[in-house]
Amino acid sequence: MGGATFTGADGEAGMLSFAGSLKIYVAVEPCDMRKSFEGLAAQVTTVLKRDLRSGALFVFSNRPRNRLKILYWDRTGLWVLAKRLERGTYSWPKGEEKAIELRPEALAMLTDGIELHGAKMRPWYDRGE
Repeated sequence: MGGATFTGADGEAGMLSFAGSLKIYVAVEPCDMRKSFEGLAAQVTTVLKRDLRSGALFVFSNRPRNRLKILYWDRTGLWVLAKRLERGTYSWPKGEEKAIELRPEALAMLTDGIELHGAKMRPWYDRGE
């Protein structure tokens, strides 16, 4: 996955990380999480006004902010990655725009339970270390 890696071993939780100049667009408004490949692709082109095949990641969340989906085109087809939190919510960006561009480090923080404003851990986030 162009710049994405997944690491984990011996039953340890893996970490999805994105590096380099990967473009990431986060949809500010909630999305119906029943959407998959075609529905999310339509959101990218009609709502976010972006080129689906640009190699960027497109990140969507539901209204309660406890689920997210990432759509990615890798030149051979579409990927849909999904995550459901067992408890708590994501710290979701706000703005006037339909989509906000994030750096890969900010996406990692968002998915790891860190507040994007002030870099604080969300109350539900516990790595169990």
